[in-house]
Amino acid sequence: MAHTIFQTLSDFFSQYGYWVVFFGVMLENAGIPIPGETVLLFAGFLAYHERIGLLPSILVAIAGATLGDSMGFLIGHYGGRPFVERFIRRFPIAAKSFDHSQSLFLKYGQWAVFTGRFIAGLRMFAGILAGLFRMPYRRFLIFNFSGATIWVIAVIYVGFLFGNSWQRVQRHFVEVNEIVMAAVAVAVLVGVISYYLKKKGQSS
Repeated sequence: MAHTIFQTLSDFFSQYGYWVVFFGVMLENAGIPIPGETVLLFAGFLAYHERIGLLPSILVAIAGATLGDSMGFLIGHYGGRPFVERFIRRFPIAAKSFDHSQSLFLKYGQWAVFTGRFIAGLRMFAGILAGLFRMPYRRFLIFNFSGATIWVIAVIYVGFLFGNSWQRVQRHFVEVNEIVMAAVAVAVLVGVISYYLKKKGQSS
C-alpha cells in the first residue's frame, strides 16, 4: 500500500507539480474526501530531495486550504440543510463523520475551524458547518487562514524532516501530529483565558 501511494503521488507530482498540492488540499477542505494531508507530507518529502521548493509548497498549500474551506463555507451558507440532506446523507460514512463534526462545531464554534485542520472529518466539513450556522465570514476567514497556516507548515515540515525515507515520514507523522495538536490546544486555551481576563478587566 505504501509503495502504491508513493508511486501514485510521484506520477502526479512529476506531471502537475504544485497543482497537486493546491488541488489536493483545496478539494479536501471543500468537503471532498481526498487525502490532502498525505499530499502535504509527500510535498515535504519531495522538498527534502529538492524536487520542489519548500517555501512555494507551503504558500501554495495555504492558499489551497484557505480557498477550499471558503468554498465549503459558501456551500453551507447557500446550500443549507437541503444540501446536507440531499448529498451527504446518501453516504453513511460521510454522514456519520458529518454528524460528529457538527457536534464538535456546536461545542467549540470558531475554535473548531482553527483546530479542525488536524482532524480528518472536521477538516472536510468545518467550512460547510461554518456557512450552515451563519458564522460571520470575516471571523471565519481569520480562523480559517490561521489554522490553515499552522496545519500546512506542520505537516509539510514533518515530510521534510524525515525526508530521507517515505516509510519514516508515515511512521513518525502520527506522533508528531499529536504533539502539534497538544501545542495548538494549549495555545487556544491560553488565548481563551487571556480573552476572558481582558474582557473581565474592561468591565470592572
